Amino acid sequence: MNLREYTRQYCEKDKRIAALSFFGTFTVYFASLWLAIMQVENWWLMLPLMVVHGFSAVRLYVLQHDTGHHSLFQTRAQNELAGHVLSPFTFAPFEVMKQNHNLHHANVGNLEHRDTGEIHTMTLREWNAAGFWARLQYRLYRNPFLLVPVGAFFTYFIRYRWPKNTMRFGWKGVVVHNVAVFVWVTVIYALAGWQGLGIYFSASMLGGMLGVFLVYLQHNFEDTYWDRRPDLDPQLAALQGSSCLDFGWWFDMAVACITLHDIHHLNARIPSYRLRACHYNLPPEWAPRRIKFYEAVAALNLKLWDEERGRLVPFPSVAGRDSSRPAGEAG
Repeated sequence: MNLREYTRQYCEKDKRIAALSFFGTFTVYFASLWLAIMQVENWWLMLPLMVVHGFSAVRLYVLQHDTGHHSLFQTRAQNELAGHVLSPFTFAPFEVMKQNHNLHHANVGNLEHRDTGEIHTMTLREWNAAGFWARLQYRLYRNPFLLVPVGAFFTYFIRYRWPKNTMRFGWKGVVVHNVAVFVWVTVIYALAGWQGLGIYFSASMLGGMLGVFLVYLQHNFEDTYWDRRPDLDPQLAALQGSSCLDFGWWFDMAVACITLHDIHHLNARIPSYRLRACHYNLPPEWAPRRIKFYEAVAALNLKLWDEERGRLVPFPSVAGRDSSRPAGEAG
């Protein structure tokens, strides 16, 4: 039995667990938002509630991601319906985002199709050949103090109003989705006014920043994997090119185990509520390296893919150095 065959035993869907995950997360989402608005005069209560709301928003996004793989509920119809229901609360139009994400899965680790990944990665050779303005733009783009907050605001509040490939995968669904988002925001305003909207969008920004941080870590760490066809190995791209974050049980539950991204990329049919069991029951010879929180933060310093060394490296310390030299070595 190989690893892919081993994971198939965890693909069974359970409608009771799926419903608990779906409706339970919505309960936390709505309750935490309402309580945060009610506690606006008590910031020491309001702020933790906003954090809870941000995490619940991320969890809804991950559940929508599962419905796109038809891995949350038992039937295709149930998953499709759930995906559309989740859409206004995740700011992500379901059908287009589902198709874009499938393209990402099909091309993970492929240097010739980096346009399908969430965070763009430049190779060291491309960096050495780039001019001043291209380097400056990339430096700004990969700066975590810009990438995380600005990336969250741009992605969830602006870009997702008309995602890439919208005309290819269904502009009508995107328009309906945007109307639904407007209706949801209008409901908040009608019930809680501008103050309620301020709390909602602030909490959504917290969730968006957490989402961008996790998306960055999913494929950006030192020993990740990139290659070009025909040498590209899909299994290595799935397992080695996707991270396994070890932030603890509570964090895994809070984000629906999207932290275990390696197993997910190997077999996207595994429901999020079975990913942790699948991962921690792996035989020792298949157990991946788990990235701790301090390693994840350190990975934010890794910016370029060194094709010769086969690893992600920081920016060179001296501009224009030879691409074959180690990343930290002066020219």
